[in-house]
Amino acid sequence: MRIPALASIRPSTHLADVRYEIRGALTRRARELEAAGRDIIKLNIGNPGRYGFQAPAHLREAIAAHLPESEAYGHEQGLEAAREAIAAQQRARGARDVEVERIFIGNGVSELIDLSLRALLQPGDEVLLPSPDYPLWSAATILNGGKPRYYRCLAEHGHQPDPDEIEALVTSRTRALVLINPNNPTGAVYPRALLERIVAVAARHGLLLLTDEIYDEILYDDAPFQPLAEVAGQVPCVSLGGLSKVHRACGYRVGWLSLSGDPARSADYRDALQLLAALRLCANVTAQWAVIPALADAPTITALTAPGGRLHEARQAVLDGVAASAYLDVVAPAGALYAFPQVRADRLPAFDDEAFALRLLEEEQVLVVPGTSFNVPASRHLRLTLLPQPAQLSEVFARMERVLARMAAEQPHRATVAA
Repeated sequence: MRIPALASIRPSTHLADVRYEIRGALTRRARELEAAGRDIIKLNIGNPGRYGFQAPAHLREAIAAHLPESEAYGHEQGLEAAREAIAAQQRARGARDVEVERIFIGNGVSELIDLSLRALLQPGDEVLLPSPDYPLWSAATILNGGKPRYYRCLAEHGHQPDPDEIEALVTSRTRALVLINPNNPTGAVYPRALLERIVAVAARHGLLLLTDEIYDEILYDDAPFQPLAEVAGQVPCVSLGGLSKVHRACGYRVGWLSLSGDPARSADYRDALQLLAALRLCANVTAQWAVIPALADAPTITALTAPGGRLHEARQAVLDGVAASAYLDVVAPAGALYAFPQVRADRLPAFDDEAFALRLLEEEQVLVVPGTSFNVPASRHLRLTLLPQPAQLSEVFARMERVLARMAAEQPHRATVAA
């Protein structure tokens, strides 16, 4: 009996415009090089546990103590005691009308980004996103039938957005306005006056505010963090946070969503979030026990971000490396775990960030993420994490400089050949 050839399985067309190059083709190539015996310096991802950081011991102890209570499904919105701790934190920060029933715990902020947009969007609805953005925001918008519209956060403006440009992008289909503060990938931290103008835009046009604040306590040189919910007041606002970065516990997969502002305006939206949360049953119960000590005890990240701390010194190594470079500029990151340097146009006019990232990997065994991966058109940027040891970051800049010098030496030759 002859078995007919089977048609190949086609993926969903929804994925055609979805990218996540932080773990994309360059990362796969890096794994191939590692398998061939090459040592790769990886600067592509903000994963503290891969760079020798550990979650605070009292978080582990809380999980261990509650293992017997973690074997059944939990409430779809999360453990009540953990949600109470989150609500208390949000109220202490000035958020209005935050109660336990308006808190949702998820398997990391990544899951909650998807849920927050899935509960909101109709096909063709628009979401205002920063450029550069953390690409999951774009992906989740597209996968839930929405359309990203990008407002620029240019280096020449300190990577701060322009509220007038944001408002000019609003149409009758715009439903939400997303902020990432402190920002990934740029490290920008937004001042209160800027947030007040952005909130005013949302209020005038009836937009839902969505603010990704996962890096809220990772700040340098006394940069102040202003929670958006306090500025938003009665304007409905979704604030996202979690254990992954501030508490160095990415693998725990614990994030939270806090819904603030006028409860009457967001009651149906809250119910939609609860339905979606129930459909996935519950978040990881075991790790949720770490939320209470994480929020109740003294911060542990400040020792790392203060002068002399490892993250502060890593950031300084990046700033020193850029200062010594003939090709690079950078806006000093005020927060988060990344720097977003760019290659100067006067030194390398014909620059392709993806080609550079591939050459840096192949020729110097360093893995970074090109700026185009963060929805920046014609990018001259690259993102690197501040998590490695400062000495290793200094070595990275020496390697980057070698590749950039080779590219600069090749450009006149290429122009001659083309002529």
